[in-house]
Amino acid sequence: MAFNTISVIGLGYIGLPTAAMFASKEKKVIGVDINQHAVDIINAGKIHIVEPELDVMVKKLVDRGLLKATISPEPADAFLIAVPTPFLPAKTEGSIPEPDLSHIEAAAKSIAKVLKKGDLVILESTSPVGTTEKMANWMAEARSDLSFPQTHGGASDIRVAYCPERVLPGHVVRELVNNDRVVGGMTEFCSAAAIELYELFVEGECVVTNARTAEMAKLTENASRDVSIAFANELSIICDKINIDVLELIGLANRHPRVNILQPGPGVGGHCIAVDPWFIVASAPSNAHLIKTARMVNDDKPNWVVRKIMSSVTQISHDLKISTDKVNVACFGLSFKPDIDDLRQSPSLDIVRAVTEIHSGSVVAVEPNIKGVNEGSVILVDQDQALANSHLLVILVAHKEFLNLSVPDGIRCINFTGGAR
Repeated sequence: MAFNTISVIGLGYIGLPTAAMFASKEKKVIGVDINQHAVDIINAGKIHIVEPELDVMVKKLVDRGLLKATISPEPADAFLIAVPTPFLPAKTEGSIPEPDLSHIEAAAKSIAKVLKKGDLVILESTSPVGTTEKMANWMAEARSDLSFPQTHGGASDIRVAYCPERVLPGHVVRELVNNDRVVGGMTEFCSAAAIELYELFVEGECVVTNARTAEMAKLTENASRDVSIAFANELSIICDKINIDVLELIGLANRHPRVNILQPGPGVGGHCIAVDPWFIVASAPSNAHLIKTARMVNDDKPNWVVRKIMSSVTQISHDLKISTDKVNVACFGLSFKPDIDDLRQSPSLDIVRAVTEIHSGSVVAVEPNIKGVNEGSVILVDQDQALANSHLLVILVAHKEFLNLSVPDGIRCINFTGGAR
């Protein structure tokens, strides 16, 4: 197939780097996003996210006319959908959150208007099993003049596939090229077309399966990591209760040649690990016991961290013989993992918000990767201000700026980072 023009729907942490990779191979790329601010920034040759190397790429590609952004889809030969797939809040306490596919549905219906015979549509958004088929149905409902794989198999006018990304924030540009890709077409012809597209820049192996298995593969990868992190997080809570240094314990246990326990942290965040396991649980709620429990352990870890912080505030108040509202707290890190600006599902941000609400004294935050937070209760200061004016430092994210932090005498510091990413 000739992929002269490629469109990427959703210009976030995955969509924008993907668009840049295709454009770097001399393809005309049209990026689509509903955020006008992001569109304007990209068209000015700049980026609205933190990702090493990407800013230089985007500037060069925009200047050369290979990459542009718009708020409305335009005709192309291939469309990649990389929009958010959050989950809806649980309806009742203890119930299972439901996946929110509204962004995918909106994207599918918007590109349906400009589809033509021979086009390829790939869903990259992490999604519950069966979402690719739903996407194909949404497009078919909007374009009765075109045929789709669910009704016409290999003879369909439109090719449809699912291909999840597997990249680490902060290393996206490199990993998009080097990592293997799972390609799940709705037919063999769909898979072949998707592989042809990705091989424009992917140097890793493109492994073929069907769409449903590809969807489940991405969920399984992240659920597996969630379970491993939950074990470390639960272990840290147990060790705190029985007065054992959990990091020393894990170091000793990991000397076993077949043991590799992760290190605990303040919780689990991001759009993948903190969300994807719920998609599996929602699909088989009576069978996903371990996956559900792990999710609950990790979701509750920030609450434990808040209790530990407030306990320290009380102790400092007692030791210094001052009222608790005179104890100043500084929290270091708001993003969901080190050295990025991504606040999605961030346990650290939730912790700071909770402490700010509970504590009657000063609570400030240090986050070197962002300039502001859309949350009025969170006050950002620089590192020097935090060190000069606080009684308690709380390290929530292991940003490189904090790794050699020198804590002044007389200031108590609690470090909840363990390196689990």
